[in-house]
Amino acid sequence: MNAAAGRAHAATPVHDASPWGMARALVQHRRLIWQLARRDVLGRYRGSFLGLAWSLVNPLLMLAVYTFVFSVVFRSHWSASAVVGNRLSFAVILFAGLLVFNLFAEGFTRAPTLILGNVNYVKRVVFPLEVLPVVALLAALFHMLVALLAWAVLAVFVLHGLPWTVLLLPLALAPLLMGTLGLMWVLASLGVYARDIGQVTAIGVTLLLFLSTIFYPLDAIPEPYRDLMAANPMSFLVEAVRDVLVFGRQPHWGVLMLCWLGSLLLAWLGWWWFQKTRDGFADVL
Repeated sequence: MNAAAGRAHAATPVHDASPWGMARALVQHRRLIWQLARRDVLGRYRGSFLGLAWSLVNPLLMLAVYTFVFSVVFRSHWSASAVVGNRLSFAVILFAGLLVFNLFAEGFTRAPTLILGNVNYVKRVVFPLEVLPVVALLAALFHMLVALLAWAVLAVFVLHGLPWTVLLLPLALAPLLMGTLGLMWVLASLGVYARDIGQVTAIGVTLLLFLSTIFYPLDAIPEPYRDLMAANPMSFLVEAVRDVLVFGRQPHWGVLMLCWLGSLLLAWLGWWWFQKTRDGFADVL
């Protein structure tokens, strides 16, 4: 009996929850992650008439609606000397913010169902479940890059060129990717044990959309609430991306460094939570 127990214990996989284990797993499974992400992107629109073009059509349609509602109905505007104050320039600024938010929102809302939608992988001891949030985030990043190309064409037409600071976009975007991945690991795990998490995330994304500086600049917020809105990490990241893409300004490097450190910590905490809770997935499912 002791020998059998020893064999059973040996067969139980050991999940490294350390930061080094996280980095090692991402590197070790990079080919699998790439293959699954490619399949996710191609499979999403398989059989549809427009195919991958839907990844461009969707944000453009929402951009048209939001531009009309906020620039025409509510008459929102950015008082920036670098951008001419018309509706096309408003669309350029708004689109830049939506690129950031849509990337986060897609990963955030998909995360609770990642394990539930791949129950067959849970039964396979050798399959690395931790790659599923990474795959979903890479698929969201692909759609963001497609929309970014459309934004660049619009920006060149409206702004007559792009500032050199667009080269800093990866530095401004990296904290969002790392922090979102950490949240996705947590939500993917919680979604197994609490099926209501998906409903909560859908509500949370809607609230965050309007409580971040997506549709209005920070200086348009009344003074008593401005500091509170500025403390929202999403608002800072949206403003940082707008600075480098539209206004030709470098981000606030001190605050951006804090975002880097905070997002790395959040990514590791999400990884740690996922690794500590994954052994119960098979029992629940």
